[in-house]
Order: sequence, then structure tokens, then C-alpha cells
Amino acid sequence: MSTAFLLVCAMCLDAALGEPDWIWSRIRHPAVMIGTVIGWLDLRLNRGTNRRLKGVAIVLLLILGAVILGRTLTLFGPVIEIVLAAILLAQKSLVTHVRDVGDGLRTSLTEGRAKVAMIVSRDTRDMTEAQVARSAIESAAENLSDGVIAPAFWFLVAGLPGLLIYKAVNTADSMIGYRSEKYRDFGWAAARLDDVLNLIPARLTCVMIVALSGQWTRWPEMVADASRHISPNAGWPEAAMARALNVALAGPRSYDGQVRDLAWVNGDAPRNIGAPEIFRACDMLWRVWGLALGLVSVWVGVSFIF
Repeated sequence: MSTAFLLVCAMCLDAALGEPDWIWSRIRHPAVMIGTVIGWLDLRLNRGTNRRLKGVAIVLLLILGAVILGRTLTLFGPVIEIVLAAILLAQKSLVTHVRDVGDGLRTSLTEGRAKVAMIVSRDTRDMTEAQVARSAIESAAENLSDGVIAPAFWFLVAGLPGLLIYKAVNTADSMIGYRSEKYRDFGWAAARLDDVLNLIPARLTCVMIVALSGQWTRWPEMVADASRHISPNAGWPEAAMARALNVALAGPRSYDGQVRDLAWVNGDAPRNIGAPEIFRACDMLWRVWGLALGLVSVWVGVSFIF
């Protein structure tokens, strides 16, 4: 079976089942296991001198482990590949978490803050309704890229080893890729490699959102917004999503009690948004997923014919 056909099956399985609690309450999710290994290495190696070199060594070790594990699991047949790929994609769970924020906001601002706190790292206690909505939509756009499109892309490019490499590096970046004193050197390799691995998927996600929303004439604006974003990749899907929904995203936000005056994305658009815009973002998540599935399915068909 072709890798593209396996990806189609995995995407459909993920969309149908997501991440059932009855499974992951009994066994550990693969991403959690990867995080456990990274945490163990962080605790023991992130000290003393040569921290950058140690961080590079950890990334190389994660890549080697992902390749060995991926190739080994491939030997057990396509069913294992499909199931594991479906587990490491995050389409249904992403939509569920983002929609929960919208449902929470419809109940109360307090509930909305509680729900968005589950998917963002910024301070949420004093958020307004609009800030909650913006945070949820920004998370939706960014995670559509690095939780759905990027894993699918690297599975298509390099099979199960490629997908596992991406997930290992992405998890490492989320855990140790901070620009803090503790992780500036130790997490340097993880952060830089994650930027590289997301370079194409982030822009591909942006193009798909633009294709579905018909915002091609505003492409120069999106490029400008993306160039001002704190992330070299997240700004692309955020800029496209902001224009697809006609909302302003990003802007000032608080981390650990410190307000950061970050640039607005599509700043001239309405900023006073709420649950309806979150639900529209969820609809766009499914539309992009459908487009991606269609493109991969066409690839399968063309490969079969030729």
C-alpha cells in the first residue's frame, strides 16, 4: 500500500474516533511517552556547562529513536501504521477543544476562561470575552498547522519514521524550546529544528485557508503580518484565519503576569468577537481537513492510474 493511501485511512480514522478517553485513561498516549523521555533527559542534562551541545545531543537521540521505532513498527504491517498515524494526528481533538471554548463562553466568561486555559499558555484569569475568543482562534490556526497538516505532511514524505521524528521534535520544542534563562541554550536545537520542520506545513496551511476563503488579493497583507509575528511559522495560518473570519488576532497578551505588546494580525478587522467566531473557526478547521484529504486522495488515484 502507498503511504498516501495509508494517510487517507489514518485521517479518516482520526476524524471518526479522535482520542477516546476510555483508551487514554487506561494506557499512555505516545505523545505523553515522548514527553516523559524528554522530561527525564531535561532533568538530568540541563545543568552545568555545554548545555547547547547537550540539547543538540538530545535532539539527535530523539531522531535516532524515532527512526528505529518507526521502521520497526512498519514491519508489523499497514494496520499498525494507520492506527499510529491516526493517534498522532489531532484533527478531531483540536476541533473538540476549540469548540469547548466557544461552548464555555456561551455559558459564562468564567467558563470560557477555564476552557481556553486548557489550550493556551498565556494568562487567562482576567481575559475579556474577546481575548478568550482570539486566544482560541489563534490556537486553532496554529495547531491546525503543527497538529494536523505538519504530521500528515511528514508522514507523506517519510512514512512512520518521518511522522515520529516530527512529533518528537515538536514535543521537545513545546517542553524545552523556550527563550528563558533555563532553556535558551539547552532547548536551542529543538526550537530551531521545529522551525525548520514546520516551514513548509505552516505556509501550506495558510495557502489552503486562503484557497477556501478566497482571500488571494490580501496575500501581501498576510505576508506582512507573518513577518511581524513572534513565531517564524505560526503567523502564516493565523494571518489567513484572521482574514477568512474577518477578525483581528494576536495583539497584547499576558504571560506569567507580564504584558507583552505583540503586533496585531489583521488589526483593522473587528476585535470585539466571541463564541460565534470560534464556531466559524471550527468550521474552517474541518474545511481545511477536507481539502487536505481530497488532495491526498487525488494523489492516491493518480498513483494508482500511473
